[in-house]
Amino acid sequence: MLELHDVHAYYGNIHALKGVSLTVDEGEVVTLIGSNGAGKSTTLKTISGLLRPRLGEVRFEDGVLNAVPPHQIVSLGISQSPEGRRVFPRMTVAENLEMGAFQRTADATLQEDFKRVYRLFPRLEERRSQRAGTLSGGEQQMLAIGRALMAKPRLLLLDEPSMGLAPVLVELIFDIIRTINQQGTTILLVEQNALMALGVAGRGYILQTGQIVLADSADRLRQNDDVRKAYLGG
Repeated sequence: MLELHDVHAYYGNIHALKGVSLTVDEGEVVTLIGSNGAGKSTTLKTISGLLRPRLGEVRFEDGVLNAVPPHQIVSLGISQSPEGRRVFPRMTVAENLEMGAFQRTADATLQEDFKRVYRLFPRLEERRSQRAGTLSGGEQQMLAIGRALMAKPRLLLLDEPSMGLAPVLVELIFDIIRTINQQGTTILLVEQNALMALGVAGRGYILQTGQIVLADSADRLRQNDDVRKAYLGG
């Protein structure tokens, strides 16, 4: 479904991605693990069209995304729940979800997707008239994921969904990620909580200073001594 081939991306003169290659097959959960500054969020921004690769190629299904504007990438079937949630604080929960569906105004299935999000996140339905800026951190994370789902993506990009959350909420968020995948959405997950990420993913990539240094099944990555020492506290 998704392929990055030898992708190089820059912030000005800073070489952020140095030949990143990865694939995500339809129906998978794939995780991208690395420390702060490794290039994880940069990889997602490059897929979403917010950052253009200077070299290499980003392919989604049969098309090349290198020059496609971000809003068209959303319409092709890729949406992102960004790091830090980035909800619209003065809008209500319902209005934030509507923003996720801004390209689907004539879609007859729109109301069904509202119901789907509220089934996944009952707290959002309870608070649908509440301003997003007054929600708790966990509720804002639910809203960010729900808003991304309202675009009806075939590929969902999740950037640090557990950041800043209490352990009980982390468990809840990852249970919901499993459910979203079981419902048919392919997921590329960026996450510092490597143990949780490898528990939900089938495959993983380890990213260090803009380069993929290891790629394997989630089970084998969990058993890898170097991965355990660096990311799993082993």
